[in-house]
Amino acid sequence: MKPTVGTQPRVIATRVLDAVLHNGRSLKAELATSLKQLPDPRDRALVEAICFAVLREGARFDAALAAWLPRPLAKRDRELHALMLAGFAQLDPIGLPPHAAVAATVEAARVLGRQHQSGLVNALMRRALREGLPVAEAGAQWPQWLRARIEHDWPGQSDAIFAASAQAPPLWLRVNRRQGACDDYREQLQQAGIEATSDPDLADGLRLDTPVPVATLPGFADGAVSVQDGAAQRVADALAPAPGARVLDACAAPGGKSAHLLERDPTLRLTALDIDPTRLRQVRETLDRLQLDGNTELRAADAADIDNWWDGSAFDAVLLDAPCSATGIIRRQPDVLLHRRESDLTALARTQAALLDALWRTVAPGGVLLYATCSILKAENATQVDAFLARTPDATAEPLDARFGHASGVGRQRLPGEDGMDGFFYARLRKA
Repeated sequence: MKPTVGTQPRVIATRVLDAVLHNGRSLKAELATSLKQLPDPRDRALVEAICFAVLREGARFDAALAAWLPRPLAKRDRELHALMLAGFAQLDPIGLPPHAAVAATVEAARVLGRQHQSGLVNALMRRALREGLPVAEAGAQWPQWLRARIEHDWPGQSDAIFAASAQAPPLWLRVNRRQGACDDYREQLQQAGIEATSDPDLADGLRLDTPVPVATLPGFADGAVSVQDGAAQRVADALAPAPGARVLDACAAPGGKSAHLLERDPTLRLTALDIDPTRLRQVRETLDRLQLDGNTELRAADAADIDNWWDGSAFDAVLLDAPCSATGIIRRQPDVLLHRRESDLTALARTQAALLDALWRTVAPGGVLLYATCSILKAENATQVDAFLARTPDATAEPLDARFGHASGVGRQRLPGEDGMDGFFYARLRKA
Protein backbone atom coordinates (compact mmCIF):
# COMPACT_ATOMS: atom_id res chain seq x y z
CA MET A 1 0.00 0.00 0.00
CA LYS A 2 1.33 3.42 -0.96
CA PRO A 3 1.48 5.86 1.99
CA THR A 4 -0.58 9.03 1.93
CA VAL A 5 1.21 12.36 2.40
CA GLY A 6 0.59 12.52 6.17
CA THR A 7 1.38 8.86 6.71
CA GLN A 8 4.71 8.70 4.89
CA PRO A 9 6.73 10.45 7.62
CA ARG A 10 5.41 7.95 10.20
CA VAL A 11 6.31 5.03 7.95
CA ILE A 12 9.82 6.35 7.38
CA ALA A 13 10.33 7.12 11.08
CA THR A 14 9.25 3.56 11.91
CA ARG A 15 11.71 2.06 9.46
CA VAL A 16 14.55 4.24 10.74
CA LEU A 17 13.79 3.30 14.33
CA ASP A 18 13.53 -0.37 13.46
CA ALA A 19 16.99 -0.23 11.88
CA VAL A 20 18.53 1.64 14.81
CA LEU A 21 16.80 -0.12 17.70
CA HIS A 22 16.80 -3.66 16.40
CA ASN A 23 19.60 -3.90 13.83
CA GLY A 24 22.33 -1.75 15.37
CA ARG A 25 22.35 0.85 12.62
CA SER A 26 23.51 4.45 13.04
CA LEU A 27 20.75 7.02 13.46
CA LYS A 28 22.72 9.63 11.56
CA ALA A 29 23.34 7.29 8.62
CA GLU A 30 19.74 6.06 8.50
CA LEU A 31 18.32 9.58 8.56
CA ALA A 32 20.75 10.76 5.89
CA THR A 33 19.41 8.10 3.53
CA SER A 34 15.74 8.08 4.50
CA LEU A 35 15.07 11.80 4.58
CA LYS A 36 15.87 12.05 0.89
CA GLN A 37 12.46 10.46 0.27
CA LEU A 38 10.71 13.50 1.74
CA PRO A 39 10.74 16.71 -0.32
CA ASP A 40 8.84 18.74 2.30
CA PRO A 41 11.16 20.06 5.07
CA ARG A 42 8.26 19.87 7.54
CA ASP A 43 7.99 16.13 6.96
CA ARG A 44 11.74 15.72 7.39
CA ALA A 45 11.59 17.68 10.63
CA LEU A 46 8.76 15.46 11.90
CA VAL A 47 10.73 12.27 11.18
CA GLU A 48 13.75 13.65 13.03
CA ALA A 49 11.59 14.77 15.96
CA ILE A 50 9.97 11.34 16.27
CA CYS A 51 13.26 9.44 16.08
CA PHE A 52 15.05 11.65 18.59
CA ALA A 53 12.10 11.57 21.00
CA VAL A 54 12.01 7.77 20.94
CA LEU A 55 15.75 7.40 21.46
CA ARG A 56 15.72 9.93 24.30
CA GLU A 57 12.58 8.71 26.08
CA GLY A 58 11.92 5.21 24.79
CA ALA A 59 12.14 3.70 28.26
CA ARG A 60 8.84 5.43 29.11
CA PHE A 61 7.16 4.04 26.02
CA ASP A 62 8.45 0.52 26.61
CA ALA A 63 7.12 0.69 30.17
CA ALA A 64 3.68 1.50 28.78
CA LEU A 65 3.80 -1.42 26.35
CA ALA A 66 4.92 -3.78 29.11
CA ALA A 67 1.97 -2.70 31.25
CA TRP A 68 -0.67 -2.70 28.52
CA LEU A 69 0.19 -5.77 26.42
CA PRO A 70 -0.74 -9.23 27.74
CA ARG A 71 2.60 -10.59 26.52
CA PRO A 72 5.81 -9.09 25.05
CA LEU A 73 5.94 -8.55 21.31
CA ALA A 74 7.63 -11.34 19.37
CA LYS A 75 10.78 -10.80 17.32
CA ARG A 76 8.72 -10.86 14.14
CA ASP A 77 6.88 -7.80 15.51
CA ARG A 78 9.92 -5.56 15.93
CA GLU A 79 8.62 -3.24 13.24
CA LEU A 80 5.35 -2.97 15.16
CA HIS A 81 7.36 -2.16 18.28
CA ALA A 82 9.10 0.67 16.45
CA LEU A 83 5.76 1.95 15.14
CA MET A 84 4.22 2.02 18.62
CA LEU A 85 7.19 3.95 20.02
CA ALA A 86 6.88 6.41 17.14
CA GLY A 87 3.15 6.74 17.85
CA PHE A 88 3.64 7.42 21.55
CA ALA A 89 6.35 10.00 20.81
CA GLN A 90 3.88 12.00 18.72
CA LEU A 91 1.58 12.29 21.75
CA ASP A 92 4.25 12.98 24.36
CA PRO A 93 6.70 14.72 24.19
CA ILE A 94 6.05 16.09 20.68
CA GLY A 95 2.44 16.94 21.43
CA LEU A 96 0.86 16.62 17.98
CA PRO A 97 -2.94 16.95 17.71
CA PRO A 98 -4.20 13.60 19.07
CA HIS A 99 -6.62 12.80 16.24
CA ALA A 100 -3.95 13.32 13.58
CA ALA A 101 -1.35 11.34 15.50
CA VAL A 102 -3.67 8.37 16.07
CA ALA A 103 -5.08 8.31 12.54
CA ALA A 104 -1.70 8.60 10.82
CA THR A 105 -0.11 5.94 13.04
CA VAL A 106 -2.94 3.48 12.39
CA GLU A 107 -2.71 4.19 8.67
CA ALA A 108 1.07 3.62 8.86
CA ALA A 109 0.42 0.16 10.29
CA ARG A 110 -1.63 -0.65 7.19
CA VAL A 111 1.02 0.73 4.82
CA LEU A 112 3.65 -1.38 6.60
CA GLY A 113 1.61 -4.51 5.85
CA ARG A 114 0.22 -4.82 9.39
CA GLN A 115 -3.48 -4.39 8.62
CA HIS A 116 -4.23 -7.23 11.05
CA GLN A 117 -2.57 -5.26 13.88
CA SER A 118 -4.04 -1.83 13.10
CA GLY A 119 -6.77 -2.34 15.69
CA LEU A 120 -4.14 -3.02 18.36
CA VAL A 121 -2.27 0.12 17.32
CA ASN A 122 -5.48 2.16 17.57
CA ALA A 123 -6.30 0.74 21.01
CA LEU A 124 -2.83 1.40 22.42
CA MET A 125 -2.69 4.94 21.08
CA ARG A 126 -6.10 5.74 22.54
CA ARG A 127 -5.16 4.23 25.90
CA ALA A 128 -2.07 6.45 25.94
CA LEU A 129 -4.36 9.44 25.37
CA ARG A 130 -6.70 8.41 28.20
CA GLU A 131 -4.14 7.40 30.81
CA GLY A 132 -1.01 9.25 29.78
CA LEU A 133 2.44 7.74 29.38
CA PRO A 134 4.52 6.89 32.46
CA VAL A 135 7.30 9.12 33.76
CA ALA A 136 10.71 7.42 33.77
CA GLU A 137 13.32 7.84 36.51
CA ALA A 138 16.46 9.87 35.76
CA GLY A 139 18.84 7.92 33.54
CA ALA A 140 16.36 5.15 32.74
CA GLN A 141 17.40 5.29 29.10
CA TRP A 142 21.07 4.66 29.98
CA PRO A 143 22.52 1.14 30.24
CA GLN A 144 23.15 0.19 33.86
CA TRP A 145 26.94 -0.02 33.54
CA LEU A 146 27.17 3.47 32.04
CA ARG A 147 24.72 4.98 34.49
CA ALA A 148 26.84 3.59 37.33
CA ARG A 149 29.99 5.18 35.90
CA ILE A 150 28.31 8.59 35.60
CA GLU A 151 27.03 8.36 39.16
CA HIS A 152 30.52 7.41 40.35
CA ASP A 153 32.36 10.12 38.41
CA TRP A 154 29.81 12.91 38.99
CA PRO A 155 27.77 12.00 42.09
CA GLY A 156 26.47 15.52 42.64
CA GLN A 157 25.63 16.19 39.00
CA SER A 158 24.49 12.80 37.66
CA ASP A 159 20.75 13.59 37.65
CA ALA A 160 21.42 16.89 35.85
CA ILE A 161 23.59 15.04 33.29
CA PHE A 162 20.82 12.51 32.60
CA ALA A 163 18.20 15.24 32.32
CA ALA A 164 20.29 17.46 30.03
CA SER A 165 21.22 14.51 27.81
CA ALA A 166 17.52 13.82 27.22
CA GLN A 167 16.79 17.37 26.06
CA ALA A 168 16.92 18.70 22.51
CA PRO A 169 20.02 20.92 22.23
CA PRO A 170 20.07 24.47 20.88
CA LEU A 171 21.67 25.20 17.52
CA TRP A 172 25.09 26.81 18.00
CA LEU A 173 26.60 28.87 15.21
CA ARG A 174 30.20 29.97 14.67
CA VAL A 175 30.48 33.20 12.73
CA ASN A 176 33.37 33.36 10.26
CA ARG A 177 35.18 36.47 11.46
CA ARG A 178 37.00 36.74 8.13
CA GLN A 179 33.66 37.62 6.53
CA GLY A 180 32.11 39.76 9.26
CA ALA A 181 31.68 40.45 12.96
CA CYS A 182 29.51 38.30 15.19
CA ASP A 183 27.23 41.22 16.10
CA ASP A 184 26.73 42.06 12.43
CA TYR A 185 25.70 38.49 11.65
CA ARG A 186 23.31 38.50 14.58
CA GLU A 187 21.59 41.50 12.99
CA GLN A 188 21.31 39.57 9.72
CA LEU A 189 19.60 36.77 11.59
CA GLN A 190 17.18 39.18 13.21
CA GLN A 191 16.31 40.65 9.81
CA ALA A 192 15.57 37.11 8.65
CA GLY A 193 13.27 36.58 11.65
CA ILE A 194 15.74 34.31 13.49
CA GLU A 195 16.42 35.05 17.15
CA ALA A 196 19.94 34.42 18.46
CA THR A 197 21.76 35.07 21.72
CA SER A 198 25.47 35.64 22.23
CA ASP A 199 27.87 34.47 24.94
CA PRO A 200 30.25 37.19 26.16
CA ASP A 201 32.99 34.60 26.65
CA LEU A 202 32.53 33.03 23.20
CA ALA A 203 33.90 35.46 20.64
CA ASP A 204 32.48 33.83 17.51
CA GLY A 205 29.43 32.01 18.86
CA LEU A 206 25.68 32.55 18.64
CA ARG A 207 22.99 30.30 20.11
CA LEU A 208 19.60 29.61 18.56
CA ASP A 209 17.30 28.14 21.21
CA THR A 210 14.82 27.40 18.42
CA PRO A 211 16.85 25.63 15.72
CA VAL A 212 16.20 26.35 12.05
CA PRO A 213 17.21 24.43 8.91
CA VAL A 214 20.83 25.18 8.09
CA ALA A 215 19.92 26.14 4.53
CA THR A 216 17.88 29.08 5.86
CA LEU A 217 20.89 30.69 7.59
CA PRO A 218 21.97 33.87 5.77
CA GLY A 219 25.22 33.37 3.90
CA PHE A 220 25.74 29.76 4.96
CA ALA A 221 26.54 28.54 1.44
CA ASP A 222 29.04 31.37 1.03
CA GLY A 223 30.91 30.57 4.25
CA ALA A 224 29.61 33.30 6.52
CA VAL A 225 28.72 30.89 9.30
CA SER A 226 29.09 27.27 10.44
CA VAL A 227 27.25 25.00 12.83
CA GLN A 228 29.45 24.13 15.82
CA ASP A 229 28.57 23.65 19.46
CA GLY A 230 29.86 26.25 21.88
CA ALA A 231 31.93 23.66 23.77
CA ALA A 232 33.72 22.70 20.55
CA GLN A 233 34.35 26.38 19.81
CA ARG A 234 36.22 26.62 23.12
CA VAL A 235 38.94 24.41 21.65
CA ALA A 236 40.42 27.32 19.71
CA ASP A 237 40.62 29.35 22.94
CA ALA A 238 42.24 26.47 24.83
CA LEU A 239 44.85 25.73 22.16
CA ALA A 240 45.55 29.43 21.43
CA PRO A 241 48.41 28.97 18.95
CA ALA A 242 50.78 31.89 18.37
CA PRO A 243 50.35 33.88 15.14
CA GLY A 244 51.78 32.01 12.17
CA ALA A 245 52.42 28.87 14.23
CA ARG A 246 52.85 25.42 12.74
CA VAL A 247 49.74 23.53 13.89
CA LEU A 248 48.59 19.91 13.70
CA ASP A 249 44.93 18.88 13.95
CA ALA A 250 45.46 15.17 14.45
CA CYS A 251 41.88 13.83 14.15
CA ALA A 252 40.47 16.61 12.02
CA ALA A 253 37.25 15.42 10.35
CA PRO A 254 34.79 16.91 9.70
CA GLY A 255 37.00 20.00 9.90
CA GLY A 256 35.19 22.44 12.18
CA LYS A 257 38.07 22.96 14.59
CA SER A 258 40.68 23.33 11.83
CA ALA A 259 38.43 25.87 10.14
CA HIS A 260 37.91 27.83 13.34
CA LEU A 261 41.66 28.08 13.91
CA LEU A 262 42.17 29.33 10.35
CA GLU A 263 39.30 31.80 10.60
CA ARG A 264 41.05 33.31 13.61
CA ASP A 265 44.52 33.30 12.05
CA PRO A 266 44.87 32.61 8.30
CA THR A 267 48.69 32.72 8.66
CA LEU A 268 48.74 29.41 10.56
CA ARG A 269 50.59 26.61 8.80
CA LEU A 270 48.09 23.87 9.49
CA THR A 271 48.25 20.14 8.84
CA ALA A 272 44.94 18.29 9.13
CA LEU A 273 45.05 14.50 9.51
CA ASP A 274 42.31 11.93 9.55
CA ILE A 275 42.52 8.17 9.30
CA ASP A 276 39.45 8.01 7.01
CA PRO A 277 39.99 9.40 3.49
CA THR A 278 36.24 9.84 2.99
CA ARG A 279 35.92 11.92 6.14
CA LEU A 280 39.01 13.87 5.15
CA ARG A 281 37.15 15.00 2.04
CA GLN A 282 34.63 16.58 4.40
CA VAL A 283 37.47 18.68 5.81
CA ARG A 284 38.32 19.92 2.32
CA GLU A 285 34.66 20.69 1.60
CA THR A 286 34.41 22.61 4.89
CA LEU A 287 37.51 24.68 4.16
CA ASP A 288 36.38 25.38 0.59
CA ARG A 289 32.93 26.56 1.69
CA LEU A 290 34.53 28.90 4.23
CA GLN A 291 37.03 30.13 1.63
CA LEU A 292 39.99 29.09 3.77
CA ASP A 293 42.74 28.37 1.29
CA GLY A 294 45.86 29.25 3.30
CA ASN A 295 48.89 27.14 4.18
CA THR A 296 46.92 23.98 4.85
CA GLU A 297 47.93 20.38 4.18
CA LEU A 298 45.39 17.56 4.37
CA ARG A 299 46.63 14.00 4.80
CA ALA A 300 44.86 10.68 5.25
CA ALA A 301 46.88 8.86 7.89
CA ASP A 302 46.75 7.17 11.27
CA ALA A 303 47.91 9.94 13.59
CA ALA A 304 49.47 7.40 15.98
CA ASP A 305 51.65 5.92 13.21
CA ILE A 306 53.88 8.97 12.91
CA ASP A 307 56.63 7.17 10.97
CA ASN A 308 54.26 6.96 8.00
CA TRP A 309 53.28 10.63 7.81
CA TRP A 310 55.52 12.90 9.89
CA ASP A 311 58.50 14.58 8.21
CA GLY A 312 60.28 15.27 11.50
CA SER A 313 59.53 19.00 11.53
CA ALA A 314 58.01 19.74 14.94
CA PHE A 315 54.68 21.50 15.51
CA ASP A 316 54.26 24.52 17.74
CA ALA A 317 50.74 23.41 18.67
CA VAL A 318 48.97 20.04 18.37
CA LEU A 319 45.24 19.46 18.75
CA LEU A 320 44.24 15.94 19.71
CA ASP A 321 40.45 15.74 19.70
CA ALA A 322 40.63 12.07 20.58
CA PRO A 323 38.25 9.24 19.68
CA CYS A 324 36.04 8.69 22.72
CA SER A 325 32.76 7.33 24.06
CA ALA A 326 30.83 10.47 22.98
CA THR A 327 29.03 10.48 26.32
CA GLY A 328 29.06 14.29 26.34
CA ILE A 329 26.95 14.59 23.19
CA ILE A 330 24.20 12.02 23.81
CA ARG A 331 21.60 14.76 23.44
CA ARG A 332 22.80 15.05 19.80
CA GLN A 333 23.55 11.34 19.25
CA PRO A 334 21.10 9.45 21.49
CA ASP A 335 21.81 6.14 19.76
CA VAL A 336 25.20 6.15 21.53
CA LEU A 337 23.30 4.66 24.46
CA LEU A 338 22.28 1.71 22.28
CA HIS A 339 25.58 1.05 20.58
CA ARG A 340 28.20 1.73 23.28
CA ARG A 341 29.51 -1.28 25.21
CA GLU A 342 31.54 -1.26 28.43
CA SER A 343 34.30 -3.17 26.65
CA ASP A 344 34.61 -0.25 24.20
CA LEU A 345 36.10 1.93 26.94
CA THR A 346 39.17 -0.26 27.32
CA ALA A 347 39.89 -0.09 23.60
CA LEU A 348 39.24 3.65 23.48
CA ALA A 349 41.53 4.32 26.45
CA ARG A 350 44.27 2.33 24.76
CA THR A 351 43.85 4.33 21.54
CA GLN A 352 43.87 7.64 23.42
CA ALA A 353 47.08 6.73 25.26
CA ALA A 354 48.78 5.63 22.04
CA LEU A 355 47.82 8.90 20.33
CA LEU A 356 49.09 10.98 23.25
CA ASP A 357 52.43 9.18 23.34
CA ALA A 358 52.97 9.30 19.58
CA LEU A 359 51.87 12.88 19.00
CA TRP A 360 53.93 14.17 21.92
CA ARG A 361 57.00 13.32 19.85
CA THR A 362 55.85 15.80 17.19
CA VAL A 363 55.51 18.75 19.60
CA ALA A 364 58.34 21.29 19.48
CA PRO A 365 60.19 22.11 22.72
CA GLY A 366 58.13 24.80 24.39
CA GLY A 367 55.11 23.84 22.29
CA VAL A 368 51.64 22.77 23.46
CA LEU A 369 49.31 19.83 22.96
CA LEU A 370 45.63 20.22 23.69
CA TYR A 371 43.94 16.96 24.61
CA ALA A 372 40.16 17.17 24.15
CA THR A 373 37.24 14.75 24.07
CA CYS A 374 33.45 14.94 23.93
CA SER A 375 33.34 12.44 26.80
CA ILE A 376 32.33 13.00 30.42
CA LEU A 377 33.99 9.82 31.73
CA LYS A 378 37.04 10.42 33.90
CA ALA A 379 38.71 7.26 32.62
CA GLU A 380 39.00 8.94 29.21
CA ASN A 381 39.79 12.39 30.54
CA ALA A 382 41.36 13.32 33.88
CA THR A 383 42.64 9.80 34.57
CA GLN A 384 44.01 9.46 31.03
CA VAL A 385 45.92 12.75 31.26
CA ASP A 386 47.23 12.01 34.77
CA ALA A 387 48.67 8.71 33.52
CA PHE A 388 50.29 10.48 30.55
CA LEU A 389 51.93 13.07 32.79
CA ALA A 390 53.20 10.35 35.10
CA ARG A 391 55.06 8.61 32.26
CA THR A 392 56.16 11.76 30.38
CA PRO A 393 58.80 13.75 32.31
CA ASP A 394 58.96 16.67 29.86
CA ALA A 395 55.19 17.32 29.97
CA THR A 396 53.47 19.72 32.34
CA ALA A 397 49.85 20.83 32.53
CA GLU A 398 48.87 24.47 32.15
CA PRO A 399 45.75 25.68 33.96
CA LEU A 400 42.58 26.58 32.08
CA ASP A 401 40.03 28.92 33.64
CA ALA A 402 36.39 28.40 34.56
CA ARG A 403 35.19 29.19 31.02
CA PHE A 404 36.12 25.60 30.22
CA GLY A 405 34.04 23.98 32.96
CA HIS A 406 34.68 22.22 36.24
CA ALA A 407 38.21 21.48 37.43
CA SER A 408 38.87 17.80 36.76
CA GLY A 409 42.38 16.58 37.45
CA VAL A 410 44.71 18.96 35.63
CA GLY A 411 42.05 19.72 33.02
CA ARG A 412 38.54 21.13 32.80
CA GLN A 413 35.27 19.30 32.25
CA ARG A 414 32.11 20.89 30.90
CA LEU A 415 29.04 18.79 31.55
CA PRO A 416 26.11 18.43 29.10
CA GLY A 417 23.70 21.32 29.10
CA GLU A 418 25.86 23.74 31.08
CA ASP A 419 25.54 27.15 29.42
CA GLY A 420 23.58 25.33 26.74
CA MET A 421 26.70 23.47 25.56
CA ASP A 422 27.75 19.86 25.03
CA GLY A 423 29.89 17.88 27.45
CA PHE A 424 33.57 18.39 26.69
CA PHE A 425 36.99 17.91 28.34
CA TYR A 426 40.12 20.00 27.80
CA ALA A 427 43.70 19.62 29.05
CA ARG A 428 46.54 21.90 27.88
CA LEU A 429 49.99 20.30 28.05
CA ARG A 430 53.31 22.14 27.62
CA LYS A 431 56.55 20.51 26.47
CA ALA A 432 59.66 21.55 28.41
